[in-house]
Amino acid sequence: MRGRFAPYILGTGLLGLAVFMAIFTLYAGFEREPWRGFLITAVLSGVVGRALTWWGTSDGEPTRREALVGVIALWFVIPFMGAFPYMIDAGFSPINAMFESMSGFTTTGATVLTDFDALSPSLFMWRALTQWVGGVGIIVLFIAVFPKLAIAGRQLFFAEAPGPTEERLTPRLKNTSNAVLLVYVGLTVLCIIAYRLGGMGLYDAIAHAFTTLSAGGFSPKGLSFEEFSPTLVWICIIFMVFAGSNFALQYRVVSGKPKALLRDSEFRAYLIIIAVVTVVLTFALRTTYAPVAALRHALFQVLSIMTTAGYASADFALWPQQAQVLLIVLMFVGGSAGSAGGGIKVARWLIITKHTVREVRRALQPRAVLPLRVGGRSVPEEVFRAVAAFVTLYVGLFAFTTAILVWFGADFTTAFTASIACIGNIGPGLNTVGPMLNFDGLHPFSRVLLTFGMYAGRLEVVTLFVLFDPAFWRLPRVNLWRSKERS
Repeated sequence: MRGRFAPYILGTGLLGLAVFMAIFTLYAGFEREPWRGFLITAVLSGVVGRALTWWGTSDGEPTRREALVGVIALWFVIPFMGAFPYMIDAGFSPINAMFESMSGFTTTGATVLTDFDALSPSLFMWRALTQWVGGVGIIVLFIAVFPKLAIAGRQLFFAEAPGPTEERLTPRLKNTSNAVLLVYVGLTVLCIIAYRLGGMGLYDAIAHAFTTLSAGGFSPKGLSFEEFSPTLVWICIIFMVFAGSNFALQYRVVSGKPKALLRDSEFRAYLIIIAVVTVVLTFALRTTYAPVAALRHALFQVLSIMTTAGYASADFALWPQQAQVLLIVLMFVGGSAGSAGGGIKVARWLIITKHTVREVRRALQPRAVLPLRVGGRSVPEEVFRAVAAFVTLYVGLFAFTTAILVWFGADFTTAFTASIACIGNIGPGLNTVGPMLNFDGLHPFSRVLLTFGMYAGRLEVVTLFVLFDPAFWRLPRVNLWRSKERS
């Protein structure tokens, strides 16, 4: 059975995509909107997916290599197939279609869309749904929905884990996935209701709830949340806090442990960063807005950038430079581990900070035994090594991408912020890729590279860079003599 798990998980993903595409074909047809792209994608995904599931199998525990292949292939093939409606029904070029689709499924929120009137409402809703699916993680979603994968899904879940650690809420992986999905769906429903009560239309409420809880930021509105009332902005602020928080801890809260969040060191650090930067940013905006408006815009934008939601309540590219610098710093922070947010994650920064403090103390007390602790728990050295490898690859990819974008004609501010916005799955940057602009003006190769950056960022960088290790491609040796003896 070895080597057949990856085709099975990929086929299952394509069959799930075919179901969504069939639904959107009917939806677009009923609304008398372009539907051929949805239908063609549904047929292609269904045929290829059925062939792969027929050939593959979920029996047995997959090797680490098989799990990684399944994750890497799924997160590329699904956005690739999801790009067809953009090409067929909206006339996007292949590069732009893949950029938009990858931005959706990775919950990045960067866009090449120049004319928001050019897309049909059904395609806008599909755009929002891709972020909702990507937010919870395609892998976790399918483990929860297709119980047959629960037996063979342990390595797969941890290969796609969104942070340095991934707690198991229940003894069985399927129950863990269902718990995360339950919180995610429940918050989405509450967000839709809240948006409706705040005065948003049903269509906009659904589309924005999908992209709020996924920390995605795609909006059917060209001006994002600048088009909505302050009440809706405050509602969005509340749900962005949830989107950037650990879903595992949120499940514990609703299951009878209300202090689980506040006892978590990462969540406390998450709230402290939000509070401190909001106060400083409000002060920086004191001459731009009235006090209440300054606080609202500051808190909204801090959460939007830090949780990588990527919304905008105002064009922050026009804000004072002091305010822009604060937002750029937040682009390197990210949300909590186990949340829909992207970026480096608060948990990793806690580990790095604690390690730095320990090394400073070690300089004064070289013989002292100083264990690395976060939240009262000891952090094994292998976890710190994994964090160090992640940050090294993350920063290296960011620097490389920035240099290439400058080489292909982008100014430094555009290149710098576009790179971190895509690799961190944030969305908007500054200058020509600001919150009210788009990425279409960049060189085609720059858009291809940024698409790869979104892909790498969603896969937590290390997972993808395994492909560049020659050992990954080395087939395991088979002892022919022993095989003959057994036969």
